[in-house]
Amino acid sequence: MFPPTAPLAALIGWLSLGFLSADWTTGNRVEEEGEGPQNDQGTPHPKKPPHIIFILTDDQGYNDIGYHNPSIRTPTLDRLAAEGVRLENYYVQPICTPSRSQLLTGRYQIHTGLQHSIIRPRQPSCLPPHLSTLPQRLQQAGYATHMLGKWHLGFYRKACLPTRKGFDTFFGSLTGSVDYYSYGSCDGPGLCGYDLHDNEGVAWGQQGRYSTLLYTQRARKILEAHDPATRPLFLLLSLQAVHTPLQPPKSYIYPYRHMFNVARRKYAAMVSTVDEAVHNITYALRKLGYYRNSVIVFSTDNGAQPFTGGSNWPLRGRKGTYWEGGVRGVAFVHSPLLKRRRRVSKALLHITDWYPTLLGLAGGNVSQSEVLDGFDVWPTLSEGKPSPRHEILHNIDPLHTPHSRGAHIFDTNVQAAIRVGDWKLLTGDPGHGDWVPPQMLSSLPGPWWTLERTSTSSSSSSSKAAGHKNVWLFNISGDPYERWDQSAQRPDVVTALLERLAFYNRTAVPVFFPPDDPRADPALHGGAWVPWVEEDEGRGVEEEQELYRGVYKQRRRKKQKTMMRQKQMSKLNSYVLKLNNQLTSSLV
Repeated sequence: MFPPTAPLAALIGWLSLGFLSADWTTGNRVEEEGEGPQNDQGTPHPKKPPHIIFILTDDQGYNDIGYHNPSIRTPTLDRLAAEGVRLENYYVQPICTPSRSQLLTGRYQIHTGLQHSIIRPRQPSCLPPHLSTLPQRLQQAGYATHMLGKWHLGFYRKACLPTRKGFDTFFGSLTGSVDYYSYGSCDGPGLCGYDLHDNEGVAWGQQGRYSTLLYTQRARKILEAHDPATRPLFLLLSLQAVHTPLQPPKSYIYPYRHMFNVARRKYAAMVSTVDEAVHNITYALRKLGYYRNSVIVFSTDNGAQPFTGGSNWPLRGRKGTYWEGGVRGVAFVHSPLLKRRRRVSKALLHITDWYPTLLGLAGGNVSQSEVLDGFDVWPTLSEGKPSPRHEILHNIDPLHTPHSRGAHIFDTNVQAAIRVGDWKLLTGDPGHGDWVPPQMLSSLPGPWWTLERTSTSSSSSSSKAAGHKNVWLFNISGDPYERWDQSAQRPDVVTALLERLAFYNRTAVPVFFPPDDPRADPALHGGAWVPWVEEDEGRGVEEEQELYRGVYKQRRRKKQKTMMRQKQMSKLNSYVLKLNNQLTSSLV
């Protein structure tokens, strides 16, 4: 959320153009304690708080929308994107829980303790209790807040539920994968339960109704019951589509009968159900008087899983990996409030940016918010101004480390990925790194819970062929499909980005990934997934807060360190001048 310092801007310029950076020790988010996010561009937001409709899909890949792939029928999404702003340099996280946590908190995983994998149904884990969420801040700004669909941010105690995290109402599922008709959810063989909830109670009796249609109907009821003239509304429609299981209504399959691969055919049909849902909701927005003062955001939560019908082609990799196919998201913004519409934006954006951007639109006091990793990018979206974001920390996962032997700057055996300027560095095991063309999809290798991320024991064939290679470097602007690794040719860039990873790693909180709790078994709770820990049982909220206390405080630097750093900076600046003449033309 913070503007880059001058030295960091120099780093970004070098990493985009081949120059040597002047400074790698400061970042987006670290400022003096008490300072908060600011609107860098100084552009005023709309005077009247707009209605915000955020539509989040699950596992929709880069190649799974009509404007990227005409064989996918999404006329509504294509039209809304064409009339708004298509985001073609937008990033999410590679799996469900991390993306959702970053959307609601505006913080990287390393600052919430959710660096490793998803929150499993039986894990006593959820969003850190001391962090404000986007809907909580919107409530403070006078919004009515509603959520429909998939939560997947923990529910072991009632304090973790959506209605305790800022939503006035919630109707949807709490776990990661639910049957579209029966609402059964399993956490491994034999551990299954019903998972459909209305606020804080189980919504029994909905079996047989298709979830995408069910959520759309509930969204319309919310819009009908609310008066758009008296109070702004925030609606998060978090569809479980197009996550497995592949269960489209039969009527949607026929248009894709030409597709040979059955999984791809079903998946495409489910994308069409999403398109119809968005059509019905946007129709309701117009009919009921919301549209003219509304902002509609559409985003996927992570890349697609080619093993279950999705496609990220021509990007490399899949869901659960840090290749572009896992983290580059499909997204657009549609709104009459946009000053420059009908365009494609290639500004660098990240899912953490929605928190400060939407809160700023709502008139919330962003400057008094906790320190964020996101930026207010409304001037970028609305007017086409340059993005205040110049880098993205995709993640640092110290638990996903096969063998650590240490490193002077950053342990390259640790699974991590970072983007600065045009350059992207991956370390450790980035996951399955193949390119999977459409209709060349593999057969199903296993149940969904084995596909959420790649384990070390199931590394991709390309990784094995490379031996124990643990560093990759790509120029994403010149090589968006990650086909030419330049780590050997550009050790200077590798070193600079390892410095950035080391910097971020110093700000990280410990990973919170507790073991499964057998008390969560639905058989113990009437056959449903529900909170199983009482509020006065075990570690309380206060104790949980202690796990994260002080993480976001700016480290006080002594004058001596500052002077030493200034001397080092002077030497580096001299080095830059000497190298500029040699490297000006090295636009890789």
